[in-house]
Amino acid sequence: MNLKELATKLGLSPTTVSRALNGYPEVNEATRERVMAAAKRHNYRPNTRAIRLATGRALAIGHVIPLATRHEIMNPIFADFIAGAGETYSRNGYDMLLSVVPDEDEEKAYRDLKSRGSADGVILHAPRMNDPRIPLMHEIGIPFVVHGRATATAEPYSWVDVNNRRAFQRATEFLLDLGHARIGLVNGLEFMDFAIRRRTGYADAHAARGLQLDPALMSSDEMTEIAGFRAATAMLDLPDPPTAFLVASMISGMGVRRAIEGKGLTMGKDVSVIIHDDDLSYLRNGEDVPIFTATRSSVREAGRIAAEMLLAIITQHGEEPQNRLLEAELIIGQSTGPAPRRT
Repeated sequence: MNLKELATKLGLSPTTVSRALNGYPEVNEATRERVMAAAKRHNYRPNTRAIRLATGRALAIGHVIPLATRHEIMNPIFADFIAGAGETYSRNGYDMLLSVVPDEDEEKAYRDLKSRGSADGVILHAPRMNDPRIPLMHEIGIPFVVHGRATATAEPYSWVDVNNRRAFQRATEFLLDLGHARIGLVNGLEFMDFAIRRRTGYADAHAARGLQLDPALMSSDEMTEIAGFRAATAMLDLPDPPTAFLVASMISGMGVRRAIEGKGLTMGKDVSVIIHDDDLSYLRNGEDVPIFTATRSSVREAGRIAAEMLLAIITQHGEEPQNRLLEAELIIGQSTGPAPRRT
């Protein structure tokens, strides 16, 4: 079925049908929904080349990955985010353009996407404090959405993020309620926005109980198994070791668990552990009963939301920044219990 045949069935002009399918704001929502439903019912697939010619759009979204963070491509968190975003792109007739570039060429890569018309918009990953890419996007004039937030950035921008501060505050409060007075923080790299917010939540929970933070119980590193193992081992070797850990990811949590068991201790009994679980497709936190107590959010859902937000900005020419703050659930698993009695 072609566009003209679909338009005839609907009793609409081909121009109206085309604009409805491509998200033009002048088409009312009722008509858009009617057209979309008919297209799905009749298995109509628009001619992508024709749409590109007619609209001047690339029908592609860019994701730029610097070489310094190329490990992100192998990170299951990144993979799940891309999967969620990709589902949205595909459903709306968009392609995904993934560019891995030398660090010094990152700015050039974004400028090239705009100047060549290769992408209609971009999603920025792993925002840092006062991230320079945000003013760059405004200067270039390309629509964008940030997965996360950038502390200290003055310009308004669209973002999708998890409430990391609240998640770690709540997790710390849960451990304090269980009687744990010494809680180790095994955090991500603290020039990353999410890690800054998680440390803030951890600190706020302590301050609310009148407890002083111990620098020896706080670490910041890559979220890898070996980094988690080394941080937890160092803390467990202290004269007054922690009885619980709050950990930035499941992968880091695996290292923390190895450190606990390496000391002849039992996770959940001798030492409690709470991780952040991004509810990943291929790295599950147990089945019926979670292995780790966790602050949980779906990164795949975040990818879907970010992609939908960006496509809306592109097709509806939205000028006001859009923000979406997702709350993490606290899921109780086998890795937490009351603080052990000191002997």
